[in-house]
Amino acid sequence: MLFFGLVSCAGVVCLDLRLERHANLKQDYRLGMRWLKYAPWLILQIIKSNLDVAKLILHPELPVSPKLIRVKGTQESELGQVIYANSITLTPGTVTLDVRDDNFLVHALTEHSAAGVQDGEMNDRVTAMEKGGCS
Repeated sequence: MLFFGLVSCAGVVCLDLRLERHANLKQDYRLGMRWLKYAPWLILQIIKSNLDVAKLILHPELPVSPKLIRVKGTQESELGQVIYANSITLTPGTVTLDVRDDNFLVHALTEHSAAGVQDGEMNDRVTAMEKGGCS
């Protein structure tokens, strides 16, 4: 099974390389190893948000205050926007509903989760990862 898994992965990589040669892509969508700085921070945010949502669910009064918010992203590529939108959605209590240009429509379960998106830290980290900076 391991052998067939490796052969399958190698085939997909070869196919991807071949498609990239013929696609005439205008932008380079490779992140290299920059995501290794972003991933641990995102995992920590997911854990913290999970705990917040668990407390909310276990609270006898279920104090939710759902709201829709619009946030502006500073990413320059579609890949950056996709990473930002998916990062918001991966964080419990928030869901990205729509992306148009650099505007993101986000549903937040509470004021606290809305404030977490609006503070811009995730946006800044994704933009820094996209540009190759450190954050």
